[in-house]
Amino acid sequence: MRIKRIIPCLLLRNNGLVKTVRFRESKYIGDPINTIKIFNEKEVDELIFLDIDASKTNKEPSYQLIRNISSECFMPFSYGGGVKSNSQIEEIIKSGAEEIVINSQAFLKKNFIREAVNQFGSSTIVVSIDVKKDFLRGNKVYIKGGSQNTGKNPVDYAKEIENEGAGEILVNSIDRDGLMEGYDIELIKSITQTVRIPVIACGGAGKLDDFRSAVQDGGASAAAAGSFFVFHGKRRAVLITYPSYSEISDLFD
Repeated sequence: MRIKRIIPCLLLRNNGLVKTVRFRESKYIGDPINTIKIFNEKEVDELIFLDIDASKTNKEPSYQLIRNISSECFMPFSYGGGVKSNSQIEEIIKSGAEEIVINSQAFLKKNFIREAVNQFGSSTIVVSIDVKKDFLRGNKVYIKGGSQNTGKNPVDYAKEIENEGAGEILVNSIDRDGLMEGYDIELIKSITQTVRIPVIACGGAGKLDDFRSAVQDGGASAAAAGSFFVFHGKRRAVLITYPSYSEISDLFD
């Protein structure tokens, strides 16, 4: 099997890096620029940055932080958080991001994704779908940093997003976030079997085999994670790390 993308997904809050558990209980990790320097040394292929407060607080994207990230990154990166207009997308791209991750506005503004794709191309637009299990009604799509239930079924929503022209979908399990107990393979599979565009799995990776499972069992095109790359040991001490090329290669032999 061809080597798949394994992507650190880094959460921003007040210009610092944090990590959450089930989208709550955020723990400060450190300065994003210092973290990027470590990932540069480890030859990471790409990064995802998500500002987890921007949509909930109606905050403008931090363009200066994006420029700072761009000036330090040796690798391409995606940015998401508070994106509500094409003019913001244009400024984020000018600031150095290669792809734009859109979450809340994809649901709140009809045709927003189509308009963005028409202007910037499908390869630039990633739609993030945050999913939480409602034990009475099944999986539901949440927006606003996981604080608002849309009532949407994620499989139906993923198909709508694909029809709008998005180039990729980032599927994040709120229930698995930060637990490091493995991806929600059934959730991932339900979406990869429905859409033709690439799907990035996120939420739950705790060991290398979880990445392989997301791809081989879930059908994901790539696997993203946060805690796996920033914590070490049972006490969750902060330690920025990334598997070697040979370790990744062995996963997908």
